[in-house]
Amino acid sequence: MRAASLLVWLAALPFAGAALLLFAPRRLSRAAAAWAAGAVAAAGCAVVAASAADVFAGEVLRWRIDWLPPLGLAFGLRMDGLAWLFAALICGIGVLIVLYAGYYLHDDDPAPRFFLFLLLFMGAMLGVVLADNLLLLAVFWELTSLASFLLIGYWRQRAEARE
Repeated sequence: MRAASLLVWLAALPFAGAALLLFAPRRLSRAAAAWAAGAVAAAGCAVVAASAADVFAGEVLRWRIDWLPPLGLAFGLRMDGLAWLFAALICGIGVLIVLYAGYYLHDDDPAPRFFLFLLLFMGAMLGVVLADNLLLLAVFWELTSLASFLLIGYWRQRAEARE
């Protein structure tokens, strides 16, 4: 597999995991949801590790598909050394958060919804780090805002979360 195509997998994994949890059975157990989210975050770590040799050799990985060619707009992903570092941090910390939340959440909490929001946030942050143009960066930045809002309001039955 070409190293640049790893960028597509890295960017798409969290969103695919979030979609999986979105369509999961209503009463999916906390453990099953945690395993699914953990597998996605660990797979992200594996993709980042697989791209390490190329990035450490000084190569800048790029992937691009034209979106609106007459306007010069493209959906492009880019990974250099700094983007690699932040992608590794995002995926690694994602694994740790999933591990902690798998034990922290109560059995009555809707765990699949929490892990869905977490994977959405993780995907948005990876998008910010890997974005190759300012428009795409702004889109992913707004997605981080939305995902943050959803995570903060996770316990919507509590007044503090609703406020």
